[in-house]
Amino acid sequence: MKRKVPADVVTASRDIHRLTTSELAKLVCDVFYEMHGDRRYGDDGAIIGGVGMINGKSVTIVGTEKGHTVQENIQRNFGSPHAEGYRKAIRLFQQAEKFRRPVITIVNTSGAFCDVEAEDRGIGQAIAESMQTMAGLTVPTITILMGEGGSGGALALAVANKVWMLENAMYSVLSPEGFATILWKDPSRVPEAAEYMKFTAPDLLDFKVIDQIIPENYGNRALSHDELAIMIKDMLLTEIEVQEAMSADTLLAAKEARFQQF
Repeated sequence: MKRKVPADVVTASRDIHRLTTSELAKLVCDVFYEMHGDRRYGDDGAIIGGVGMINGKSVTIVGTEKGHTVQENIQRNFGSPHAEGYRKAIRLFQQAEKFRRPVITIVNTSGAFCDVEAEDRGIGQAIAESMQTMAGLTVPTITILMGEGGSGGALALAVANKVWMLENAMYSVLSPEGFATILWKDPSRVPEAAEYMKFTAPDLLDFKVIDQIIPENYGNRALSHDELAIMIKDMLLTEIEVQEAMSADTLLAAKEARFQQF
């Protein structure tokens, strides 16, 4: 796959027209029932979660949600979850483990929300518990990096046996704007920062941070949401079958080995 200019990837990953978690869930599932709330504080619109059926196979889907319009962005907190969003994810992960449902997570976030209120509600602990819970799952786990993948807010939903990444997505410890500001005190050097950070799909495949790149184009033509969903659906069914053939101990060992290499 041809490597793209990292600055262009940043722009593409933030495109408001990118496929969202709720849209993908409805396209790949025969039915999808969204669930709400963390049973402790409230519901968080920045994380969508629920149970679906893909060709008769029950799955749990959890992912960040940005929306397309300004109104939707505000409703979804621009895809930056609070602690209750991650606690909702934890609840759904535990439910999936109990009922032996494969877990599919979808990531498109610049990072978890960071203000005093988020800290008061325990955002750091919630992220850590989400990572710990996902790491301990003995059911098939697959993560799809759909757009932005920023810092611990993304990693909280990405401790999976397989991590896939869309061609125009990014996955990094912080934004290129943050990198340029911290390192050079100059936010105008974002394109240069993007080159340094190596957060594009080909880079991360080379580093073995991800396992597969999902193409977004066929030749010079961009795939429609429907076409992309059909491809992802086929990939999911194949990978779930592979992982379901593995024992719980083997799945855990494979996941542990995957992350220990870093």
